[in-house]
Amino acid sequence: MAMAVLVVVACTTTKKAEPEKTGAQQLFDRLDTLRQKGIMFGHQDDPFYGLTWDYVKDSSDVKNTCGDWPAVMGFELGGIEMGDAKNLDSVPFTRMTEEIINHYNRGGIITISWHPRNPATTAPDGGRGAQKFPAGSAWDVTDTTVVSSILPGGRNAELFKVWMDRVSDFLATLKTADGKKIPIIFRPWHENTGSWFWWGEKLCTAEDYKALWNMLQDKLNADGFDNLLWAYSPGMASNLTEEKYLERYPGNDRISLVGIDGYQWGTREDFMAQLAPNLEMLTKFAEKNDKIAALTECGLKNLTEPDWWTAALLAVVEKYPISYLLVWRNYKEEWFGPSPAKPDAEYFREFYKSEKTLFLEEIK
Repeated sequence: MAMAVLVVVACTTTKKAEPEKTGAQQLFDRLDTLRQKGIMFGHQDDPFYGLTWDYVKDSSDVKNTCGDWPAVMGFELGGIEMGDAKNLDSVPFTRMTEEIINHYNRGGIITISWHPRNPATTAPDGGRGAQKFPAGSAWDVTDTTVVSSILPGGRNAELFKVWMDRVSDFLATLKTADGKKIPIIFRPWHENTGSWFWWGEKLCTAEDYKALWNMLQDKLNADGFDNLLWAYSPGMASNLTEEKYLERYPGNDRISLVGIDGYQWGTREDFMAQLAPNLEMLTKFAEKNDKIAALTECGLKNLTEPDWWTAALLAVVEKYPISYLLVWRNYKEEWFGPSPAKPDAEYFREFYKSEKTLFLEEIK
């Protein structure tokens, strides 16, 4: 008589592991979380120089004024395309790499811009583009065919491929000691609704601008830079509607952070009257489209109104859910950040103490 054998098969369900988020995705999540806590303060070129010093280790006009580092630091790549040792503001690229890594290790956030020289007019050896604003610089708008000339098939397309390779080579240096790629807010081709850069509104069609954006983004994506959070930031304007803002917008699939660059060049009243509706439009668009919003550049040259930090800037931005604001660099003849010896310092410390603002120690 055959015996029946009962075989019990144990079934197990293995949950598929979630793919690890890229550096860009992790940075997006961090910005989104911090945005609910307050507005981060940022400063361009913060650790390199100030009004009374140059390249002093661990120095910062912001830190020397309020006791804390800015949460966000801005860095500029202009000049890297020429193979220069220093950028257009005379910052050595080796020092830039060092300070980007330092700020990341502190717990800070990095944003990078790029003002490449004009590929149609700059001298091959960099001679005419060696200083800011002359022929051959990013501000050279004498040739209205620059963008089309560097797109595939254009007369300067091969040259610009070399320039993009040099950007890629520099970005590859931005990693921790254990080889982790540092998450970066990457913000090329900004203030494109103006016409003071060779990629500006009157220098190229909307289609060519988007093609320029896509070409650089596709190149860096292909090179493996999944740590770049791409930011789009036209300039502030009295008529900057959502429709105008989106005229050259590369698309939701390409942009994670939407910004506006807004300086006070006229009266305080005009600045505030423009900034408020611009941020209203921007933050509403960001909310609808799952983007991070930021005031990607701002400032008042030489802080001629000492209470500007609180009475003008904070008075507007505190009403809007932006991630950060970044003021431009402190150079001896032209500065936008605080300095401990200047009359605006006491007002900046009030700005620092506000519950609405975040500095480095508050975002760790």
